[in-house]
Amino acid sequence: MGAILPRERLIVAIAGLLDGVRHVAVGASSPIPAAGAMLLRALAERDGKPRVRISILGSREHNFFTNGSAELFDCAGQGRIDAFFLGGGQIDGEANINLVGTGDYPRNPVRWPGSFGSAYLYFVVPRVILFREEHTPRVFVEKVDFVSAPGTSEAGVYRPGGPHALLTSLALFSFDKERRRFRLESVHPGHSIAEVTAATGFTFDHDEAVPATPDPDPATLALLRGRVLTELEETYPQFARQMAAELRGSAAA
Repeated sequence: MGAILPRERLIVAIAGLLDGVRHVAVGASSPIPAAGAMLLRALAERDGKPRVRISILGSREHNFFTNGSAELFDCAGQGRIDAFFLGGGQIDGEANINLVGTGDYPRNPVRWPGSFGSAYLYFVVPRVILFREEHTPRVFVEKVDFVSAPGTSEAGVYRPGGPHALLTSLALFSFDKERRRFRLESVHPGHSIAEVTAATGFTFDHDEAVPATPDPDPATLALLRGRVLTELEETYPQFARQMAAELRGSAAA
């Protein structure tokens, strides 16, 4: 089967974080979250569990919306989306995200695409998974320069949605909404707590011994490398081709 690729481990971790959801929505530029959602759907069908609906913005095959983001927002506001993914140029220890830029607004020396609907979706989608492959102090900061979407709200604010977990190329964190802090749940194989700490600009909780993120079993890996990779090619052809090439290289090594 070849060695497990780091991105395969992320995809499997995402499927685990989505366990139990009915409807997952994924942004247009999120191949790894989309693959995780597709893997969840494939596992649910294999195991006879309830059907999982996936809505990928920008996809013709995996998107039942006909009016883009407007329908996404309506669906989320009605409580019909269970999980969504958000990232950010900066993410801090209270799960605030920054999608605007660094420095003082509005004269940011570095500008990013903008907040779009992040604040709204962060408030109404029950299981928001923060995902960012890059795990460096410039991304995971003590305090974001601009709050595009707040991780928590004051008492009395109606907010059914919010951060559920944070997944990066180094580790998996859960989020405690009461304490407003992340907790390190596992470290990916080949990395250490010390490495995660050095790459993170905010403090987080963890046990003295943190487990390694588990490897997928052979049956799950086969689903990922077969059905899921094929489905992924429709929306993310370049990413799917890159994954396939990495798998061939891994098998040949």
